Parts: sequence; C-alpha cells; structure tokens
Amino acid sequence: MSSPVLLVIAHGSRDPRHAATVHALTARVRALRPGLRVETGFLDFNAPSVPRVLERLAAEGAEVVALPLLLTRAFHAKSDIPAVLREARASLPRLRVRQAAVLGPAPLLNAALERRLREAGGRPGDRSSTGLVLASAGSSDPEAIAVIAEIARELRHTGWCSVRPAFASAVRAGGPSRTEDAVRALRAEGVGRVAVAPYVIAPGRLPDRIAAGAAAAGAEVLAGVLGPAPELARLLLDRYDEARVRAVRPVPVPVSA
Repeated sequence: MSSPVLLVIAHGSRDPRHAATVHALTARVRALRPGLRVETGFLDFNAPSVPRVLERLAAEGAEVVALPLLLTRAFHAKSDIPAVLREARASLPRLRVRQAAVLGPAPLLNAALERRLREAGGRPGDRSSTGLVLASAGSSDPEAIAVIAEIARELRHTGWCSVRPAFASAVRAGGPSRTEDAVRALRAEGVGRVAVAPYVIAPGRLPDRIAAGAAAAGAEVLAGVLGPAPELARLLLDRYDEARVRAVRPVPVPVSA
C-alpha cells in the first residue's frame, strides 16, 4: 500500500517571498524522505488553492494527510482549515483526508530558532548578558498566546538573561507586547544587548513589522524567519508520521466479563 500524500497547507500571501519559502521548505521535506509525495496548497492569495489540490487528489483516489503549516493552534487551525476539509469531504465522495496537528510547540522549533540566531551573529557565550525577544506574528486566541508565553519561559532556561514574548500585530490587553516595546522593556531592566527571534515561518508583512520594530528599538541581533530550516522539515515529517499512526491505531475491543 502506498503512503498517504502529504498536503502542506500554507496561509498564502501577496508577498512572493512567502510562497517561495514554503516551496523551499517542502523541497527539503522531499529530500529528507525520497518517495513521499508532497503537495502544497494555499488558503489564500497563492495557487494552487487547497480545494483545487484536494479535487485532484480525490480524482486519483489518493489518501491524504493535510498538515497545517502553522506554529500554534489559533483561528486557521481551529476554523479555516477544518472548514475547508469538511467542504471537500462533502463534495468529493472519494476523498480520504485527515488533518495533522500544528507544528508547535516542539523542541525542533526551538532548535530552528537557535540556528537562525547563530546565523544572525548570536553567540552562546553572550547569552548571560543578552535578552531575547521571541516575536510571533500575533493572535487574539488565548491558547496561542499561552503557547508563545510558555516557549519564552522554556527559552529562559537555555542561558538568556531574560526572555520576553512579543507580537508583530496588535494584541488584546494583557497579551504580549509589540516587538519594539519588548526590546525597550529589556533595556529598562538593564539588559545591554538584545536579540530578536521571529517565531514565524515565512517572510511577509508581519515578519517585516517584527524586523522594523527590532530596528526601531535598536536590537543588536535580528534572526531570520524559520524558513526551510532542516529542523522544520524534520518536524513536518514527524507530524505526518503521527497522523498516520493515529489513523492505523487499532480500536480496543471491550473484554466481556
């Protein structure tokens, strides 16, 4: 029996760097597991759209694992993507598709963040005197906000003198600060050197806002987006494998008394 097709579902963007980065990531996934069929679909702005890809795969009779290219379980993971899959199942009787879990949180994501910080000039020996801003795109979803805060707490135990979560977009009262506000808050605490790590997969408007905020507040180090980091490609395959295991796990048979 052939393996299910891995359908990576990305949000999409008017910024051409977004789709280029997604395709670079899926190319790395294919290189890690030759023979696995990997398709890409976008929710908006870019082609092919998720419904079009599902139509094609249903016509082929393929089994599909739909993997959200998302770092947290926010609106797109809880609403948009399940709705698209429900509509596809209703209109495509031959479609066999299941949704995998979102990517984060995961140790591999933290490792990808560390990679990007090193590439940007961050040195392990500087951590004790460096504050870190973990800058996410932003969400109003309490679960997503809590995940970013928890990751920041985890990173605090890896040697940084202080770690603050931040969002690129506006947040509700009590949520994380904007990137520039988080950098300035670290300065106010007496931190002399600040690094900003975007917790974002691909370039676009919100990552650009993170970069602008880091520059405006004078951060010394700005890491790149996660992009096609090898750790991220491995994580996609982990989530794919987890979805496959769930699908084939036998249902326990009750034992009669």
